[in-house]
Amino acid sequence: MRGLYALKPWYTRRLDRIVQWAVRKDVTPDVFTWLGVISAALAGVAIALGWWLPALVLLAGRLAGANLDGAVARARGVSRPWGFVVNELGDRAGDLLMFAGLAVLLDRTQGPDAVVLVLVATLAASMPTFASLAGAGAGAPRLNGGPFGKTERCLAVVLVVALPVIWAVLLWVIVVMSVVTTGARLARIRAELA
Repeated sequence: MRGLYALKPWYTRRLDRIVQWAVRKDVTPDVFTWLGVISAALAGVAIALGWWLPALVLLAGRLAGANLDGAVARARGVSRPWGFVVNELGDRAGDLLMFAGLAVLLDRTQGPDAVVLVLVATLAASMPTFASLAGAGAGAPRLNGGPFGKTERCLAVVLVVALPVIWAVLLWVIVVMSVVTTGARLARIRAELA
């Protein structure tokens, strides 16, 4: 199951004008990685303040940056191993900034016990990526997507901000579905490496 990641080709087509502009202007893909991180940082602030609509827009910007870095690299023919590292660091920073904003919001509105659940969700949300990177290091393809990947995490966080009465349920969804995604990725990695 690829989850919302299955929409990536459609989303990439929506961003095609930006890709073509970046190719014409020789813009490095790393610019888009860092724009995604900056968008995630601003989203973290919006999340901390409980502003769900700006958080939604800024997290869409984060996903656009994460999409554009690879699309521009491929279109310009400048894909490189270091770009992979920068991309992964940008994605992890984006996740941490988003969850940090959520921790601030829930600490303020629900108390310190909620922060513990945010930390558990942050750790669980990191597990699918750790599995994918470990598999890639062993020679398997780098796996992305769902059933609960980066896009679903962003959506779940926006829903926590927009519907604070169900914050605990949504955080447990992040935890459980991240564990399920980790298991699914590990099963695919094992099959690839067999």
